[in-house]
Amino acid sequence: MFNGQLLTAAASGDAAAVREAVTEGADLEARDSQRRTALLLASAADHVEVAEILVAAGADPNALDAQHDTPWLVTGVTGSVAMMRALLPAHPDLTIRNRYGGISLIPACERGHVDYVREVLKTGIAVDHVNDLGWTGLLEAVILGDGSRPYQEIVRLLLAAGADPDLADANGVTALRHAEEKGQREVAEILRRA
Repeated sequence: MFNGQLLTAAASGDAAAVREAVTEGADLEARDSQRRTALLLASAADHVEVAEILVAAGADPNALDAQHDTPWLVTGVTGSVAMMRALLPAHPDLTIRNRYGGISLIPACERGHVDYVREVLKTGIAVDHVNDLGWTGLLEAVILGDGSRPYQEIVRLLLAAGADPDLADANGVTALRHAEEKGQREVAEILRRA
């Protein structure tokens, strides 16, 4: 009974109801029909207070759902720095991969989440991790980005963190060549200087 309450409350951001369900003995790792835990539901909806309650109670930040997402991986998609910080005390696995073989840094680079990229790089996450498409965060920022200021800043942050600008995609194309082909002049110049 309390498991359903926990999942519903976590998804809606009802911290009081989450606290009550946890106190009443709800299973922190109970799953909904898509195998999402309360912590994953809270992470996806950016309910930070709920996540903090669940983390303090011992919820798993690495619990995989049916889509191969975890509470930690979802922070890279949403770009929520507050949620990332809420999950860090639970010691998430920074190497866990999503359904595309990427770590949380990669979707953040793709989506232009500058603040998230800046903060997650401080965790020691692998800056040159290659996903199943053969792309790193740097390649995703160029290939799927539009060359605007947020993407320029992400490229700078990645390079400052030690990203290899010469690491090519599966077809042997570097980030610089992609930037040139896409007409991303500013990004190309940043990469040339690197």
